[in-house]
Amino acid sequence: MKSLDRERDRAELLRRMEHLQADTPARWGRMSAAQMVCHLADAFRMALGEQAVTDVSRLRDRTFIKVIALYLPAPWPPGIQTVREIDQGAGGGTCPGDFAGDVAAVGDLMQRVAGPRAAWPRHPIFGRMSRRAWQRWGYLHVDHHLRQFGV
Repeated sequence: MKSLDRERDRAELLRRMEHLQADTPARWGRMSAAQMVCHLADAFRMALGEQAVTDVSRLRDRTFIKVIALYLPAPWPPGIQTVREIDQGAGGGTCPGDFAGDVAAVGDLMQRVAGPRAAWPRHPIFGRMSRRAWQRWGYLHVDHHLRQFGV
């Protein structure tokens, strides 16, 4: 399974991000490419405990859905909801700035998430997650949004 734990998997995501442009059209969803990049950065800040988010988890999400989302060998489908604090399509999250700088920030944050940590915050939907789960989530989240833009 691909994960941020693996250097080659992180490198693959970064290579794919190089093909993304600020004006790359989305295949689905409400975000522009620039908004999506900021959404990824905000989500990594959430994983690092630097971005506060509302806990909206339910028992079904913390158990059944988490296992399916993280470990079923299938890509995430379009239309997955996020929490309002990092929902670019609904006006939440960090506003896009310099596209190249925002992309570089995602790469830096990805590296930080892949690094060692003493503790991990709760995921707003999946609840408590292990380091292994956060690493898997990070890979799948970036992959999902890169597929959203065809890269």
